Amino acid sequence: MPDLSHGTADDVAAVNALRSAVMRLSRRLKHQRVDESLSPTEMSVLGTLSLCGRATPGELARKEHVQPPSMTRIVALLEAKGLVRLEPHPDDRRQKVVSQTEQAEAMLEESRRKRNAWLASLAEGLDEDEWAKLRAAAPVLEKLAHL
Repeated sequence: MPDLSHGTADDVAAVNALRSAVMRLSRRLKHQRVDESLSPTEMSVLGTLSLCGRATPGELARKEHVQPPSMTRIVALLEAKGLVRLEPHPDDRRQKVVSQTEQAEAMLEESRRKRNAWLASLAEGLDEDEWAKLRAAAPVLEKLAHL
């Protein structure tokens, strides 16, 4: 793993280019939303529930890198919109477990479909060598996103 404080100019340039490209692509993807009434954070929480299943607000806060009181507010907003439900924790009566509703699942599926279609249309401009590099980079980017 390169130590960027002592890295080569190529390593520093690669990290800078990656940061810039990921940020630009992320901003553009955020504009491909299905439901404009949800914040990016609310969409992210729904996505986390979709991937990980049921979770306590504390677990969601850790996964989303926010403070527990913030997650409590986000969960309350999502519950008011009918996108999550709170149920008693099976082992700890002091806690609740958050799960997404069918409405949230349908909305996430439509959002993924729209964003995937948008990315696919962009990717039509890539040649076969670029596509191969993108396919090889996808698992590495996925790993970085979850470190």
